[in-house]
Amino acid sequence: MTTNSFGHAGDDRTIRLAEHMAFSRSFQPLFNEGMTLVDETAVYLDGDGRVDCKTLSRPAATLYAAESMRLTTRLMQVASWLLLQRAANQGDMTRAQVEIEKVKVRLEGVGSGRDTPMFHELPEVFRSLVDRALKLERRIAMLDREIYGAYPSSDEIANPVGEQLNLLRTAFQA
Repeated sequence: MTTNSFGHAGDDRTIRLAEHMAFSRSFQPLFNEGMTLVDETAVYLDGDGRVDCKTLSRPAATLYAAESMRLTTRLMQVASWLLLQRAANQGDMTRAQVEIEKVKVRLEGVGSGRDTPMFHELPEVFRSLVDRALKLERRIAMLDREIYGAYPSSDEIANPVGEQLNLLRTAFQA
């Protein structure tokens, strides 16, 4: 998303389009799309997906099971993010509260089996759900980065156990 600045010199009135979208009425179509995909996936996995899975070879069935778990995890993370944004839109949470809660949400961290040779053996409806969920997750992750900033790398995430071990090493080396 791009940003535009309007105003006079020294007057920073930057409009962040991603933030405006996430905290406005234009957010509703994205919310509806995400929740519809969650519902559609649940209906498929509990219905036709169970039948479709029984026709797969053992290796393809194993991939289906793993990819089903990834898909449901991905969609629960997306739904969590969408619900937090809706709570902020409706005034139920402040942006600061959303920022505190959203650290529990992991976008783009689940991986996918799309590049495996057997992925094409999975049912077409299932592959479509996986593709749609990945695209939605990417869009939401991009919005999230635009609004809240980049995700910390694994090196930047505090490790309290490691910090305590370092303190102990320092204390006993003296």
